[in-house]
Amino acid sequence: MPLRYFVLYKPFGVLSQFSGEGHTLGELYDFPKDVYPVGRLDKDSEGLLLVTNDKPLNHYLLDPSYGHERTYLAQVEGLIQLDALLALQEGVIIRVENKDYLTKKAKAALLPNEPALPVRNPPIRYRKNVPDCWISLTLTEGKNRQVRKMTAKVGYPTLRLVRWSMENLTIDGMQPGQVVEKSRDEIYLSLGFSSGNRNGDSPKVRK
Repeated sequence: MPLRYFVLYKPFGVLSQFSGEGHTLGELYDFPKDVYPVGRLDKDSEGLLLVTNDKPLNHYLLDPSYGHERTYLAQVEGLIQLDALLALQEGVIIRVENKDYLTKKAKAALLPNEPALPVRNPPIRYRKNVPDCWISLTLTEGKNRQVRKMTAKVGYPTLRLVRWSMENLTIDGMQPGQVVEKSRDEIYLSLGFSSGNRNGDSPKVRK
């Protein structure tokens, strides 16, 4: 089977799988039978998912020793302070598989303005007396519900979460539910890999 690569903007409320109860990826596009999502986004999270049958690429992207960057845009409850951003950058202790886990160093920043994202359906419940703000958080790991656990740990629960990018592969200009097929070279270039040959070689990190 030829290698196929699909970039999609997962909407809120859709499961990161092709079967099961509720709304699934199969409702968004007529995907080939042999592709699968690289990693997951929670049902209540939105944004970038890569769907492919490229097994070596899947292995590299999910291997924590490589540590490729994933950037999330998070709307959090409250007006986040510098000490909380610094804590997110240095690492905080969250619960992972019923054990304490210290997150790896990350990049965290307050966004000066609300990002130009499509309106979520359903929208976040507006509360006049409770302020909120948007931050960007760039991780090199992907524990279960990690961003939500990290922001809650520093006192700012996440209200809306959008995965914006993986390395230089983004959902810029896309709408929720949209699926775009890309070439192997386009995907590998965006993710920081050399494309290798066409015989299914493992991706190589560009120097």
